[in-house]
Amino acid sequence: MQICKVKNYQELSRKAANLIAAQIILKPDSVLGLATGSSPVGTYEHLVEMYENGDLDFSQVTTVNLDEYKGLAGSDEQSYRYFMNTHLFHKININHANTYVPNGTEPDAEKACQAYNELLHKIGPADIQILGLGHDGHIGFNEPSDHFENETHCVDLTETTIQANKRFFDSEKDVPKQAYTMGIGTIMRCRKILVVVNGKDKAEILKQVIQGPVTPEVPGSILQFHPDCTIIADEDALSAMDF
Repeated sequence: MQICKVKNYQELSRKAANLIAAQIILKPDSVLGLATGSSPVGTYEHLVEMYENGDLDFSQVTTVNLDEYKGLAGSDEQSYRYFMNTHLFHKININHANTYVPNGTEPDAEKACQAYNELLHKIGPADIQILGLGHDGHIGFNEPSDHFENETHCVDLTETTIQANKRFFDSEKDVPKQAYTMGIGTIMRCRKILVVVNGKDKAEILKQVIQGPVTPEVPGSILQFHPDCTIIADEDALSAMDF
């Protein structure tokens, strides 16, 4: 696990985008594992800027997203498909048919998860997977638990996650209570992992992820075992560390 300390969110986003850009330049048909939420937004902005400047070509790239709310269609403004379209896909020259997000409109959880698992096995592990980090240590929607889930599954969102996400909805009752998410095993099979973390509110949980015991109660702690994981964090997010 490599720790890259940066001054602020802007520097974090630029650094993360540069690493992803390098992956695409080295391997134009790369498989990118993508995340949603506030943490990677700046990274996507920099990638769009690189594309607009003629420095990046996404035409051969395939993307797979970590998760999606159960019950939300891709046209819903709060869905993660809509998020990706808005922040990245509709602003670059990627083939939309090569962008994959779990099907939130499939009511049969077993069917939805099986379909996404089959897709992920067909595509193969992501060349680089970007992750954010939840306040409770979740990655994707792999919430604190008594075990690590291997593959795509349907998860009941914790109250912490629901509270963190309610700001995006008109009211708390509108926040989905379940989601489909890639499993920890799938994430750990990615060739490279890039975690972006910013803000003092993430300092304590980031310390647990980096220096604490590996436990499903802090899902992100499993990243200690990944052979090529880089955490890019700002000074605030690393303020609780012992080094």
